[in-house]
Amino acid sequence: MNQEQKIIEGKAIAKEIENELITAGSDLFKQSKLKPKISVVVLGQEPASQFYVRMIEKTCRKVFFDFDKYQLTEDIKQNELISLIKKLNNDINTHGIIVQTPLPPQIDEIKIRECLHPDKDVDCFNPVNMGKLIMGNPTFLPCTPNAVFEILKRENIKINGKNVVIIGRSSVVGKPLALIFLLKKPDANATVTVCHSRTENLSFYTKSADVIVVAAGRARLIKSDMISDNAVIIDVGTNDIDGKLVGDVDFDEVSKIARRITPVPGGVGPVTNMLLMKNTLQAARIQLSKSV
Repeated sequence: MNQEQKIIEGKAIAKEIENELITAGSDLFKQSKLKPKISVVVLGQEPASQFYVRMIEKTCRKVFFDFDKYQLTEDIKQNELISLIKKLNNDINTHGIIVQTPLPPQIDEIKIRECLHPDKDVDCFNPVNMGKLIMGNPTFLPCTPNAVFEILKRENIKINGKNVVIIGRSSVVGKPLALIFLLKKPDANATVTVCHSRTENLSFYTKSADVIVVAAGRARLIKSDMISDNAVIIDVGTNDIDGKLVGDVDFDEVSKIARRITPVPGGVGPVTNMLLMKNTLQAARIQLSKSV
């Protein structure tokens, strides 16, 4: 396998999902005159958050979904934010709600998570949806972890019974991804090890892994001497180094050794955005079924 064949192109996978969503969304509209819509709530002008929201809007346009942005000031009171979320919970034309994080210090993130209606929680933010995932019966899968899972499925990389190492234990990626890999289904059933910043001798775990998912937030953490030559590497990291976006994997080194690898940018990110749309379509269907 040459170098180009080793690289997993997230953009190509995202395009496949985009085409599937356009067809499914068109079918839904023909049947019910319903067009999926996502509403995004943003507090303040933090550049990374604003960039992510622009990407959501762009992705909505690609699949012909509706999009609303609620731009709030960073000093907004918690009760005002909760009031807006409740309004969106009750809006029959809004099917998915995103509250962009990080939130300012006066906002209790747990209360905001609990306030989101589970049927509109397309980013799996609400504890009810995370609990369903823990029980093995999820309504929605968190978008970034699901993007990792979807990439492996669509590239025919089997994880059933394989040793998977996840580096990172956040509630956004590491923990939910471990739960997805552990689901009792033919394309999951992995043996999962979760490593983190306090893990001693990280190479001991990574060298024996069939699949390594890196979501540590540390630029170029994984080097070529830390992996086996048959490992598949999924890099979720995004780090700005001197104006250049790099992952948590030393791509130039590791890509020479790994069996398959995702780049940064152009790997997990584009798939994540499309899976947010897929969750929004699913949310629209759920809400339609309950209104009949």
